[in-house]
Amino acid sequence: MTLFVIRHAESVENADKYNGFYQDPRPYSGAAAHAISRTIVGLTPRGFRQAQWLAGVLLELAGPEPHVYTSTYRRAIDTAAIALPDLPNGWPQQTALLDEQHYGDATYMTKRELYDSYPELAEDRRLRKHIWTAPGGGESLAEGVLKRAAEFAALAQSELQESRAVVAFTHQTAAVALRALLEACTLPEILAEERKGKMPNAAILHYELRDGRFTRTGTTTPPI
Repeated sequence: MTLFVIRHAESVENADKYNGFYQDPRPYSGAAAHAISRTIVGLTPRGFRQAQWLAGVLLELAGPEPHVYTSTYRRAIDTAAIALPDLPNGWPQQTALLDEQHYGDATYMTKRELYDSYPELAEDRRLRKHIWTAPGGGESLAEGVLKRAAEFAALAQSELQESRAVVAFTHQTAAVALRALLEACTLPEILAEERKGKMPNAAILHYELRDGRFTRTGTTTPPI
């Protein structure tokens, strides 16, 4: 019984964020920026190819009828639609438990603009990123995202009583939180690894459920 955690395929934000999404000063409000991130940001041509690659790989790894969940963000939903186009009715299911970290009013702010606008948050953002809480209704990695990840891990464990595989299409920050939980590591340990090299788009983390606990068994990364 296996849980597959997948970072969505390459999005237009991943490919060109510093030329298009992060402008200084930011030309839109925090609420508008978050809406853009959630509903508009789709896949690049490379992202489509990565999702097509996932289609072949997941058929072999997860079998014909896995239980599939996506975040509520377009880039994760689109990745799942391309990777697993022939699922039974009712799948995939969208869940906010797999959403990207909510950056609130800081969404798409450059670091300069963020630090100038919220100087009281600068030290945590620089030195303790896992406890930094995004302003304007955002969340921290250590509380909001980690709590959601724990709820999803419990959901996945229950689903694996009915299906041999659960597939989760999510985001880099949510994958960090899931790794910390499933691999019994601290967030700073996982973030230190991420600084050396982020989880690639369309990469698959493999976790087997053994005696009520998840164990990391491998990683599959796209050649594209």
